[in-house]
Amino acid sequence: MYRKIIHIDMDAFYASVEQRDFPQYRGKPLIVGGMPEGRGGVVATASYEARKFGVRSAMPSKTAQRLCPEAIFVFPRFDAYKAVSRHIREIFHYYTDLIEPLSLDEAYLDVTNDKQGIGSAIEIAKQIRAAIKDELQLTASAGVSINKFVAKIASDQNKPDGLTFIGPSKIESFMEELPVAKFYGVGKVTAAKMQGMGLHTGADLKKLSEEEMVRHFGKAGRFYYHIIRGVDNRPVQPHRETKSISVEDTYQQDLTTRAEMLPELETLSSRLAERLQRSGLKGRTITVKFKFHDFTIITRSLSMPELIHTEADLKMAAITILNNAPVDSKKVRLLGIGISNFELPVHKKEDSQLSLF
Repeated sequence: MYRKIIHIDMDAFYASVEQRDFPQYRGKPLIVGGMPEGRGGVVATASYEARKFGVRSAMPSKTAQRLCPEAIFVFPRFDAYKAVSRHIREIFHYYTDLIEPLSLDEAYLDVTNDKQGIGSAIEIAKQIRAAIKDELQLTASAGVSINKFVAKIASDQNKPDGLTFIGPSKIESFMEELPVAKFYGVGKVTAAKMQGMGLHTGADLKKLSEEEMVRHFGKAGRFYYHIIRGVDNRPVQPHRETKSISVEDTYQQDLTTRAEMLPELETLSSRLAERLQRSGLKGRTITVKFKFHDFTIITRSLSMPELIHTEADLKMAAITILNNAPVDSKKVRLLGIGISNFELPVHKKEDSQLSLF
């Protein structure tokens, strides 16, 4: 028996909440995130009016301002977004308790055996989207399929305010036509590597054996081999524990000195601090990831004596790691920073999901 999986993804979530709550922002290019005059500011979310100019999440705020000079910048209101997320989760629970939140604005739902006895995942997705619109005046896009991977890709096909169903008989043909850059989990560097090998679509990937996929792409190659054939047996995990949070960037020009890497790590630290603020988590272990021009990767970690979460503490740890990392005479094409070894405050342990969704 096939699973019935829904992936719900809110449309331009933070920006949509701001436009809902403040009529003066409606219909205008709105950017939620760091101010362009501040060092290291990045876009958290952009409204669809701003996206028409090429503004995207995680883009430096100064770049966003250059692309869209008329954009309105506002600071995020995470308490408001968390309150909306809790309401959305209540809507989900009317249909199923098998809910796996990925962030404040998206989640997987397993409705194979739905609580209302509706039986149709498509109908449930329609009802959820209608409830979100009626109760919260916001829109959500949904993907419906038999597994998580395909459902997530489907939810992105008709954004905003769309619903896409990819049934069992259509999965392989759909995946064969999909550009490799659209595969969830394939980043810019991996997509570029695939395209450099003449692999532009899922059909191209399908020509490689599992051994060839692993040889070219490491452990991820085995995952790609299966999902291109529509095979993804991962269950929806309603109590998934967050073990780490990280951010990373790939650079168009390689970084060759610590002086060039330092401001980039500071920017990444700012973004990581924002994610930690949203999640309500604090951690002890900071890890910096270096990917070099030849695609080799090293990581270096630092464990702190106290729990940290502030931007200042993250930057200090990142700088310490950078100063001791073996990166001399190296060309760095990607930097990442992450935090792990979490410990929730005592008063949140019994309801930890509220801090994540």
